[in-house]
Amino acid sequence: MATHGWTAPGFEGVRSVFEQNFAEGLEVGAAFTAYHRGTMVVDIWGGDANAATRRPWERATTVVVFSTTKGATAVCAHMLAAEGVLDIDAPVVEYWPEFGRAGKEAITVDHLLSHRAGLAWVDEPLTLDDALAWKPMIHALEQQRPAWEPGTAHGYHAITYGYLVGEVIRRVTGRSVGTYFHDEVAEPLGLDFWIGLPDAQERRVAPLVGGLFRGSGATDETSASMAGVFGRDSMLVKALTAGGAFRGNDIFNSRAVHAAEIPAAGGIGDARSIARMYAACIGEVDGIRLLDAARVRDAATQRTQGPNLVLMNLDLQFGLGFIVPSSIVKLGGRHSFGHFGAGGSTGWADPDAQLAFGYVMNRMDIGLAGDRRSYSLINACYDALR
Repeated sequence: MATHGWTAPGFEGVRSVFEQNFAEGLEVGAAFTAYHRGTMVVDIWGGDANAATRRPWERATTVVVFSTTKGATAVCAHMLAAEGVLDIDAPVVEYWPEFGRAGKEAITVDHLLSHRAGLAWVDEPLTLDDALAWKPMIHALEQQRPAWEPGTAHGYHAITYGYLVGEVIRRVTGRSVGTYFHDEVAEPLGLDFWIGLPDAQERRVAPLVGGLFRGSGATDETSASMAGVFGRDSMLVKALTAGGAFRGNDIFNSRAVHAAEIPAAGGIGDARSIARMYAACIGEVDGIRLLDAARVRDAATQRTQGPNLVLMNLDLQFGLGFIVPSSIVKLGGRHSFGHFGAGGSTGWADPDAQLAFGYVMNRMDIGLAGDRRSYSLINACYDALR
């Protein structure tokens, strides 16, 4: 497997780790980028973008990054807060009056960003087409009663997070979250990262291999489905499918899903763009800084406590829209923050070390909180600094 791209002097060990991941059979195609003090120090890629045709992974290859998208959506919310047009401590009904039904009047924007709203799924039966159309999901969330008392516990809002935070952004700006992200984040920074992929960009997307709960070589017939393992009515299955609308192993390889705005799980981009976005959150990148230091510290301050009700009581903790260090997430210093995506993708930043990372791949693994591939690459960057 040929590794393409480059590393700055001293970071050659990152390339070695990247190649080792392939040698151990952990990858099909992947890319990794790191920034240090606002400057790119690693930008590498390799393997196959299409496992069936053996189309190589190229510099311009993009891929679905699942919940790594949540970090991009959170950045938008924090930029609006910095502008003074969004109060994160305010009740959601101040921006979205229809939201205050079924006992949700006191839910704050903070609760949405930190997965404490109790709205990790909807009970109204929706089709995938309904969910992709946006408004039916918004209507269902307006009618939904929280599964737990908001603010008293947290549970991963795997899909609904994007609709909840995204609708607040839409109400505040008059623009969809995908449009706002493109105009205010992606275009100024030159990112190849989309929440709602234009048709002209579709040919560059790498198809995903395997699924979250089955290995890359498994088939639907030989592998148990999520529902079979955890139960169709489990919190985990309901959250990962938003109540059933996103059920299916291959929907995230479809053009319809790529085109839709799914701000919690449907972002499509490359490692370079994810790393550059996080680098611009913790410092200047080519004269652009997205969030000031005080905003970053607030965003990365832990807001949740105790076990995650949805994720089988795992110790996965959240700040405002970002995952923060815990007993199962040990990357960087105590002020580090970011987000992982189902299957393994990662966006992460350490403001103390002035490091930012992006990792994407097409071989799905059980990576709701990262996995050995991204962890080994990120740790290799810290080794380079030492």
